[in-house]
Amino acid sequence: MNSELKEISPTQREIHIEVEPTVLKEAYGKVSKRFADKASVPGFRKGFAPLDVVRLRFKEEIKSEVLQLVLPQQVSEAIQEHKLHPLSEPQLHVDDVENVKVNGSAPIKLHVHVEVMPEIPLPKYEGLEVTRRVKPVEDGEVEDLIANRLNQEAALIPVEGRASEIGDTVIADLEGTFEDDPDGEPIKADDLEVVLGDEVIEKAFTENLVGVSEDEEKDFTVSYPAEFSAEALAGRIVHYKAKIKSVGKSETPELNDEWAKSLDEGYESLADLRKKLRSDLETYSKTDADARLRNNAIAKVIEENAFEVPNILIENQARNLLNNFAQDLQQRGVDLNTVESSFVEMAFNQMRTQAERDVRGAMLLEKIADAEKVEVTTADIDEEINKLAEYYRSTVDEVRESLTKQGGTGTIENNLRTRKAIEALIAKAKVTDGEWIDESLAPVTEEAKEEKPKKAAKAKAKADEPKEPKKKAAKTKAAE
Repeated sequence: MNSELKEISPTQREIHIEVEPTVLKEAYGKVSKRFADKASVPGFRKGFAPLDVVRLRFKEEIKSEVLQLVLPQQVSEAIQEHKLHPLSEPQLHVDDVENVKVNGSAPIKLHVHVEVMPEIPLPKYEGLEVTRRVKPVEDGEVEDLIANRLNQEAALIPVEGRASEIGDTVIADLEGTFEDDPDGEPIKADDLEVVLGDEVIEKAFTENLVGVSEDEEKDFTVSYPAEFSAEALAGRIVHYKAKIKSVGKSETPELNDEWAKSLDEGYESLADLRKKLRSDLETYSKTDADARLRNNAIAKVIEENAFEVPNILIENQARNLLNNFAQDLQQRGVDLNTVESSFVEMAFNQMRTQAERDVRGAMLLEKIADAEKVEVTTADIDEEINKLAEYYRSTVDEVRESLTKQGGTGTIENNLRTRKAIEALIAKAKVTDGEWIDESLAPVTEEAKEEKPKKAAKAKAKADEPKEPKKKAAKTKAAE
């Protein structure tokens, strides 16, 4: 075998191979004999037909088997000879395949495309300038948390001696039929909670459910506008029957020291609650700032170190992102069988940009880990397993057993190595503390422009979800 290696690009190699006639002749003889031993040829007993007759009768079949027998082995030997490490299956192309001869009368020429990892020079990562920006905690954020907690503690108190009015919550079993399809599947919602007068509630529900009492039945009709948010209801008329189960008024606890103490979380007073909530928010804000600092540092490393990324790695990561996107859609109730293939293709192509950044960042961090001599010890892995056990409220043995079933602790080791590489990157960076900037008000960056199509894809998927009335308060699309 004669072979020549050509570098097409940093990630692409092409091997030109010439298969010697002696190799072909030997394979041709073996395959021909195997056919002759098993072939049934008219006029001859099975296995006794002349070899030349067999070769003529099964010419194409023999040719195919000879190529399958010889070429993969030749390609494998050439890859080993040139010390290549393919990232995917080599792509083989036989020159003038229609006219090749496999009987050993002439050599066969072919070329093979191989994708390999590029040689990545040591990244420029020391002295990168990054800014840590910590979002200040505003008083309104603390008060919002307290208001949410009050709402969680709110109780629905049944009203007595009067009918429902604005501000009350009506709980009813609801059934609706479409005027243009009276025999179709009805809209049903049991234990539907409707807060009368709430801005998210369709006005017709408030208008028709004001003045009702427990055990009352109420018939009413809703004409939905053409621009209604639920496509299945937009522009249609629905006749509803409502069975009123209860009428109540939401009452929240009084905001005072006694309420704060009643939370059983060690608060000594309302002031103490505010102080600790602010502390929690400040801790979160600092953690978030550190996370953004790390992301910005990685982004700068990517910008400062350009190189060609193997396409197969980008494709694999894009598929992972697409699978995660599909799982997210399923969890939100989208039937993936109804999603158009053109939309899937569009989403996949848009995710390739993020996939390339992910792969490029991972490759650069691996080089940084090598440069910084990052090591992951057994103690590091044990500590991480202990954290996982605590987080999942499980035992260490159970976590280890689960990891063993998933192939061992390799994933944990890789994650720790990446984490340490990022820590080394930050340690070598020039970090300054800067004033908080609200990114929602900042000029649109190129990265944000790239993110926009993905958000649009998610928005379209959300719009394509089936709309059904749900059972809880003011969440049914029919009433919103």
